[in-house]
Amino acid sequence: MSSLVSKLLSNNLVEARNELEEKIKSLVMEKLNQVRLRIAAELGDEFGVDLVTEANVMRMGRTKLVKVRIRKGKIQRRKRLSAVKGYTIRGGKLTRMSPLERRHRKMSARRSKFKRRAKLRQSLRKRRISLRKRTALGL
Repeated sequence: MSSLVSKLLSNNLVEARNELEEKIKSLVMEKLNQVRLRIAAELGDEFGVDLVTEANVMRMGRTKLVKVRIRKGKIQRRKRLSAVKGYTIRGGKLTRMSPLERRHRKMSARRSKFKRRAKLRQSLRKRRISLRKRTALGL
């Protein structure tokens, strides 16, 4: 920020403008990532898989391979999902979902969204209580 001020004082307005634009771009990208992570945590995926980063998803034609759980840099669980809307994988092949199944999935995703949100609030409340007790004990 001090370089921006020094450029403004020395009348290098073009360079100052470029630096300001870069700073604004970086701030906007950071905020977008934070919002995206928050939305992903609240809603989750339609299939119950949190797709937080694109690095976890590898698209392979009409299917995508999702690295669901990564611990200590190792992939513990992979999941193959359909990349085509309205289709699912059964027996290693893409099959069209029936309207009944699509409706059931949509309703269960909605129900699970509320349950996940409630459980998150519950765990956050318990964490707050335990942190308050620790501060009261002087830990």
